[in-house]
Amino acid sequence: MDKKKYICIHYLYYMKYFEVKCELQPFSETASDLLSAELAEIGFESFSPAEDGLLAYIQQGEWDEDRMRQVVEGFCLPDVTISYSRTEAPDEDWNQVWEEEGFQPIMIPQASIVVHDVKHTDVPPAEYDILITPRLAFGTGSHQTTRLILRTLAQLDLKGKHVIDAGTGTGILAIMAIKRGAASVFAYDIDEWSVENTKDNLLLNHIQTLQPPFGGEEQGARGKEQENRNQSQDSSEDTNLLPLVPCSLPPSGCVAVVCGDSSVLEGREQADLLIANINRNILLADLPRFAKAVKEKGKMILSGFYLADVPVLEEATVQHGFSLLRTENEGEWAMLLFEADALGRRDV
Repeated sequence: MDKKKYICIHYLYYMKYFEVKCELQPFSETASDLLSAELAEIGFESFSPAEDGLLAYIQQGEWDEDRMRQVVEGFCLPDVTISYSRTEAPDEDWNQVWEEEGFQPIMIPQASIVVHDVKHTDVPPAEYDILITPRLAFGTGSHQTTRLILRTLAQLDLKGKHVIDAGTGTGILAIMAIKRGAASVFAYDIDEWSVENTKDNLLLNHIQTLQPPFGGEEQGARGKEQENRNQSQDSSEDTNLLPLVPCSLPPSGCVAVVCGDSSVLEGREQADLLIANINRNILLADLPRFAKAVKEKGKMILSGFYLADVPVLEEATVQHGFSLLRTENEGEWAMLLFEADALGRRDV
C-alpha cells in the first residue's frame, strides 16, 4: 500500500484529537478513499494509511458515535465490512513533522511541470517550476486529480483570463494558472490554514497577492469570521496582506485569496475558467453557484471523484447549462472539462 500521506493532513497540533482506526475487509485503496471521503463529511480532518485500513483524526468535541455508526453501517460498498476503534491521539506537533520531512518532487513530464518544496531543489529543469511548502494542506501534485488538472491547465489558453480556484488547498492550481498567463485568480478555501498556506506559496513563486473586497450578501461563516478579525486590526496596517515581491509576470498576474465556502462567489466577477478539485458531494451541492460564476463560453474543470461518479456529475452539470468537452482519468480518478453554453440556456 502506498505509504504517502493522502487526502489532507490538516492542523492536528495544539488541539485534542481522537484517532479512529478503521479496518476494512476486504481492503482496497478504493474502499479506503471512499471511506475517508464519507468520514470527512462528518467532521474528520485528516487521514493516513494503516494496515488493512486507515487512521482517521477528529477533534474530540466533534466526535459523534451515532454518525460514525451511520457511516459504517451505510457504507456505499456493501461487500466491505468496516470495524473501528477509538483512542486519544498523542499530542504531537504534526506541522513540524511534515515540514521536517517535506515531500519528494513531483514530475509531470507530459506537461513539463515539476512541483517541489524548498528542501528539494535538485530537480530537472521544466517549463513550469512550482515551489510548494504544503504545511499540511492538500495539493502537492502527488494526487492523481491534481496531476490531471495541472496537465489540462498546461493545454488551455489562459493568457489574460480570469480564473476561479474553488477549494484552493496549497494554491498549486492558482499558481499554475498564473504561470500559464492568467491575468487574475480568485481563490478560496473553507480552511483558514489552507488560505494562509496559499498566500505563503504565492510569495515563494513570486506572485503578487491582493486583498479582495468581500462581495455579495454571503461570505460563508469562516469568511465572515476572517473579515471580523481583519476589521479589528489597526486600520493603518492591512495584516491580511503578504508583502509583495518582485514579480517577473505582468502586474495583472495576481491572486486574491479568501476564507469561506462557495457563497464567497456571490456578486463576484465571472470567470473565464473555474477549477474545482473537491469531492463529488460538494461539487454537486455547489454547481448552482459555479454555473453563475462562469462566463458564457467559459470553461469549468471538475475533479476529485472517481470514474464511477462521472455520469451523475456530467448529468448535473449539463442541466446547469454546460457541455462536456473532455473526460480524463488517471487510474480510477477522473476529471471533466466543460464549456458554458449560451446564457439563454443557463439558469443564471
